[in-house]
Amino acid sequence: MRYVIIGAGAVGGTIGGLLHEAGREVVLVARGAHLAAMREHGLRLTTPAGTRVLHAATADGPDQVELRSGDVLVLAVKSQDTAAALAAWAEQPVDGDPDRTAADELLLVLAQNGVDNERTALRRYRRVAGMCVWLPATFLEPGRVSAAGSPVTGVLTLGTVPTADPTDPDLPRVSKDLVAAGFRAPVVPDVLAWKYAKLLSNLGNAVEALCGPLRGNAAARHLLDAAVQEAERALAAAGIVRVSDAEQAAARADFTLVDLPGEPRGGGSTWQSLQRGAGSVEATWLNGEVVLLGRLHGVPTPVNAVLLRRVEQLAAAGSGAGGHDAAALLAEAR
Repeated sequence: MRYVIIGAGAVGGTIGGLLHEAGREVVLVARGAHLAAMREHGLRLTTPAGTRVLHAATADGPDQVELRSGDVLVLAVKSQDTAAALAAWAEQPVDGDPDRTAADELLLVLAQNGVDNERTALRRYRRVAGMCVWLPATFLEPGRVSAAGSPVTGVLTLGTVPTADPTDPDLPRVSKDLVAAGFRAPVVPDVLAWKYAKLLSNLGNAVEALCGPLRGNAAARHLLDAAVQEAERALAAAGIVRVSDAEQAAARADFTLVDLPGEPRGGGSTWQSLQRGAGSVEATWLNGEVVLLGRLHGVPTPVNAVLLRRVEQLAAAGSGAGGHDAAALLAEAR
């Protein structure tokens, strides 16, 4: 089984790097300066176990990977890049046979935040699995990623989508390989229930990106609480089931973050996108998902609408993170 990691940034680079270190065959797909740095120097990966340089195979896209039976595609790009990435890989031949395509034959695992990527994937791909990613990782410099989770690097909950289908036959093997690489990776019957629960915590990405760290910032916490309360009402109106806080806590039992020498801990994925000047953020698929559900089911979601608008303005302007007052944002929403 070979893992083709499409988007080897913070999450993809950590998953792919640790799978490679555990002896699994891996291809890290990236672009630009990050790809160039990995090709010249290797991937510099830092975890609580230390810093090492890993020399996995690399590619800049599907034209540089000859897909074969048994490959697993792991999509780890941000949600705004999902549609383009899925289209690029869908018709790639397997074992050189143009009548056997990636979309029809290979297992696709979506290692992404949000809950819409699975729907997008199922429009083209036959074998789709979701992954609820609890993996605090940092990618700010080309060729360099870090992850501070302990005693496991992350909790990666897996499940076949749609839930009515039986578990994909390759998914238990994926779980086993991830465990060997230092993750906790349970396979569950309804992974989207886990991803909807994770969505609530991801609403804080925009708050952090706009207002700075939440720790010690009572106004930012109040703003996040208001966004989460909107989301809970929207999910309830839509009849969407999510796992409980107690179930999430049990899955992450004893999981914590530790300081990594020489690796200052940054913010979450949206904060990192702004700091790198990526030009886009995935808030449309996080706060915007709440706004969509609210509009479909008659639930007002003004806080999430303001967060979405303001963080997208920062991304479009090429601005770094921060600079907004949480109380002012809450007043604007109200």
